[in-house]
Amino acid sequence: LEFRRVLFRSTLRKARERDALRRENRELRAALTRENRFDALVARSAPMKGLFATISRAAAYKTTVLINGETGVGKELVARSIHTRSPRAARPFVAINCGAIPDNLIESELFGHKKGAFTDASSDKRGLFEEAEGGTLFLDEITDLPMPLQVKLLRVLQEGTFRRLGETGDRRADVRVVAASAKDLEKERSEEHTSELQSP
Repeated sequence: LEFRRVLFRSTLRKARERDALRRENRELRAALTRENRFDALVARSAPMKGLFATISRAAAYKTTVLINGETGVGKELVARSIHTRSPRAARPFVAINCGAIPDNLIESELFGHKKGAFTDASSDKRGLFEEAEGGTLFLDEITDLPMPLQVKLLRVLQEGTFRRLGETGDRRADVRVVAASAKDLEKERSEEHTSELQSP
């Protein structure tokens, strides 16, 4: 009988120890996740911690941001983190993949159009700059924008104004632009410069 009581107490003690270990394990895992979580991004490496610090610094300013990285690395997640940590967090975050919209439609998508501006324009349409008013517009694969549209985009960035297709007056845009590209733009610009120098 005494042996059974000892065995019973020992079994209970081991069960309590297992429960305590499981609880401690869960708490440590949760703490580790919190420590390495940055909005929707989770990472432990030093370079990623550096990225988190850069995002926090960039979020505080209205300046335009260009994110470079290969397809699938999470450029939109970075853009969303910049937005959610910025003073614009309560306003819209609007994203568009510039390479996914046909050239003949992208201007209307970005700036909107007036009824009758072209054949299928049966009503006025707000563009994404208006949809993102007060917030952030994320332009993924910015280098896929046709060159004439890049010039118009530059005007929005410099002057804070744009014009709907078919309108004659300008509209103001209080929008922060975050752009992204899978291309190494610095490398391409350097190669173009080298090519120009080598041309006869």
